[in-house]
Amino acid sequence: LDDIYHGQKVLKDKIVPPQLILGAKHFRREFMNFSVPKGIYVHICGTDLIRDDSGNYLVLEDNLRCPSGASYMIENRAAMRRAFPNLFQSYGVRPVEGYADDLLKALLHLAPAQNDKPNVVLLTPGVFNSAYFEHCFLARQMGIPIVEGRDLVVRDTRVFMRTTAGLVAVDVIYRRIDDDFLDPTVFRADSMLGVPGLVNAYRAGHVALANSIGTGIADDKVIYAYVPKLIKYYLGEDPLLPNVNTYLASEPLDRKFILENIAKLVVKSANEAGGYGMLIGPAATAAECESFRAQVAANPRNFIAQDPIKLSRSPTWCDGALEGRHIDLRPCILYGEKI
Repeated sequence: LDDIYHGQKVLKDKIVPPQLILGAKHFRREFMNFSVPKGIYVHICGTDLIRDDSGNYLVLEDNLRCPSGASYMIENRAAMRRAFPNLFQSYGVRPVEGYADDLLKALLHLAPAQNDKPNVVLLTPGVFNSAYFEHCFLARQMGIPIVEGRDLVVRDTRVFMRTTAGLVAVDVIYRRIDDDFLDPTVFRADSMLGVPGLVNAYRAGHVALANSIGTGIADDKVIYAYVPKLIKYYLGEDPLLPNVNTYLASEPLDRKFILENIAKLVVKSANEAGGYGMLIGPAATAAECESFRAQVAANPRNFIAQDPIKLSRSPTWCDGALEGRHIDLRPCILYGEKI
């Protein structure tokens, strides 16, 4: 990310085709040559790992914008500990309850240096967002206010929170809103969720955002296919875990293969999340396959395809009986003073 928004060596050395970055939905030209606080772009990362039917571990995708899920893990663990207290003790399961403390430390690390007692808030789109439970849960666990865009105001490139006692300065925003909706004066003008002037305050260094603006280019599913090359390019190492075999619709030969075999493949939109914009060919109808075939042909940059994988399964209580359900593992990686 730092290279993409500064020297762009990776493009000049043709490791990644420039058009895939420069034409990407989440590439933010507005932040070229902008140095983010502490040099950290991704403060909270959720990378999904899977295991196939041969027992091999694979990286399914990276989530670097506003990854969700930690709160459900913590609540689930609390319920399991109440139900089976001896189980966790006998097997030595490591605790997860410290996640909120670690997250708060990572956020406090971002605060502008001039403030000894920084104020951190969690910015949510509101009650209609599918992850609103998590927003409330994490804010409560960290002991910080949860706010919507209308609760914040920018004055002289500084962000303030409206309270009954007056305006209170805000130093760090853990934002659970995508870039497009953050600031209607810079991105989508019709956004009612963001804060007018927030980007200017961010540029001025008076407020920090987690995750940084522009991280979406790195969890674009087309760029995912290049991550093994990026690891080799930047670190001189081979990946410890392989990717799922991926076909890029933007490549003519791959596109031909996808269009001819769409009923046998899993097809994904490059910038969707949470299972949206996705076709599981072997389980789809002929009409659904035909619809996706037309979308891929019309906008190849926006699609990838992968071979179906038989994911590992876990016993799950469903409608009064135990049944197998496919699972993946999402480690939550926090980057503050340390990783």
